[in-house]
Amino acid sequence: MASGGEETTTKSRILVVGGTGYIGKHVVAASARLGHATTALVRDLAPSDPAKAQLLQSFRDAGVTLLQGDLYDHAGLVEAVRAADVVISTVGALQIADQTKLIAAIKEAGGNARRFLPSEFGLDVDRTNAVEPAKSLFAVKAGIRRAVEAEGIPYTYVVPNYFAGYSLPTIGQFLPLAPPVESVVILGDGRTKVVFTEEGDIGTYTVRAAVDPRAENKTLYIRPATNELSHEELVALWEKKTGKTFKRVHVADEDVVKQIQEAAIPTNIILAIAHAAFVRGDVHPLEPASAVEASELFPDVQYTTVDDYLQRLL
Repeated sequence: MASGGEETTTKSRILVVGGTGYIGKHVVAASARLGHATTALVRDLAPSDPAKAQLLQSFRDAGVTLLQGDLYDHAGLVEAVRAADVVISTVGALQIADQTKLIAAIKEAGGNARRFLPSEFGLDVDRTNAVEPAKSLFAVKAGIRRAVEAEGIPYTYVVPNYFAGYSLPTIGQFLPLAPPVESVVILGDGRTKVVFTEEGDIGTYTVRAAVDPRAENKTLYIRPATNELSHEELVALWEKKTGKTFKRVHVADEDVVKQIQEAAIPTNIILAIAHAAFVRGDVHPLEPASAVEASELFPDVQYTTVDDYLQRLL
């Protein structure tokens, strides 16, 4: 590992748990592309789902080692962790709480893993104003942070704010979750800043930070200045690109909350997270003692801008 404030160029053994998921596949791909000895822990090495089978084959083609296992096989988990320098969890919402099993395995493995990145990849769960049901989900993630810290495991928390793939194809519209046609529904006043990060970039920044001593025991915010826009600015940019003008339909804070309360799963969760980002505002000033910003830490990474992403949609 590098010392002081320098980035390391040493290649690491990286274990990704949850590597076939929405963000996990990007983390696995980035790890392999960056030359690390990458292992993906997967439940089924020969899935019947053609898309999943194709994904696993793409991992093999990239030189990734596929290891059968899951969070609930303690002995196997310890063995997998013992062979890794870095453990990255990208498990989905239903398994967030069960990451305590991964923490226990890391401790039992005896310090082989020099860094753990729990499954985060959203808003900053320690600094959120979310309402239910997102509030409870974020509380579970925060609880995992506290468990990691209590065990003294070196960590990095990755906070990209909003997935570009979730929000930009609809130009930030959530009611309905579809691109605007003649009018666009804006939650709140439309002036709250939101950060949009392309999923492949999340994978790249995550892996770069995972092996960088400057990100140890820090929160990595992925917040390039060009990707921090309000919903109003996003709509205006889309209007400029398409030559269209959209009527703005604003939904007040209390009305959004009412719709969240009345919606079924998973719509209520999607809306609650959107409400936290687009209405309450979850872009906070960085605290240098505990945070680093990805595009500043790794200025050589050519990330996808919001403008670039919208250009693809034309």
